[in-house]
Amino acid sequence: MNWTLIVTLLFILLFVRIFWAHVKANNANTQAFKNLAEKDKLAVLKECLLNNPTDSNLQNLEEFLKQSRTDLDTQSYRPLMERQLALADKKENLDQWDRLYIEQCEWVDQIQPLEFAEAEAAKAEGNTEIYITRWLEGVSRLYSDKAIEKALKQLEPDYPKAGRLLLSYTKLVEACTESGADDKSLEELRKKRDAWVEDLLTVEKTE
Repeated sequence: MNWTLIVTLLFILLFVRIFWAHVKANNANTQAFKNLAEKDKLAVLKECLLNNPTDSNLQNLEEFLKQSRTDLDTQSYRPLMERQLALADKKENLDQWDRLYIEQCEWVDQIQPLEFAEAEAAKAEGNTEIYITRWLEGVSRLYSDKAIEKALKQLEPDYPKAGRLLLSYTKLVEACTESGADDKSLEELRKKRDAWVEDLLTVEKTE
C-alpha cells in the first residue's frame, strides 16, 4: 500500500472516529446510529462510504440524503467503486490508488457537513461565536485539501485566525509530501495533524 495513501488517511479528522467506535460500518439501522444527531449520522455515513465503498454503504447514504431532501446523484459514486475493485489486484499501480482516493474524498465533500448550515443560521441571527464554532466543526469533517482550503478562506473575513489555519494547513500538506514512509515519520505526521486539529477547534474570541 502506498505510504501516501496511509498519510492521506491520517488526515481524516477527529469527530467521526468517536462515533465509528459505536456504529458498524455497514449498518445504519443500529440503535447507536439512530440515537445520533442528524449531523453525526451524515458524518458517519460519509466516512463509512469512504472507508468501505460497498453497495450497502452507498445505499445508506442515498436514503439519508433523500430523507433530508439533498439533491445529489449518489450513483455517480459507482464508477469510483468500480475503479477501486479494478485496482484491488494491481498493487503496483500506487499512483492510481492515490488519485482515486483523492477523487473519492472530493466526491464525498460535495455533501456539506450539516455544521455549515448551523453556522449560517447562527450568523443570520447575529451569533458570531456559534457561527465560527460550528463552521470550524464543519471544516473538521471535510476530507479533501480543496474543500478544507475553500472553507477556511470563506471564514477568514469574519475570523482572521482562519488565515493562519490555512497557512499552517499548507505547511502540514508540505510536511506530508516531504515525509518518509517509516513508522517514526508517520507518527510525527500524526502528532502534527493532531496539533493542527486542536488549533482548528480552539476558537479565538473576535471583537
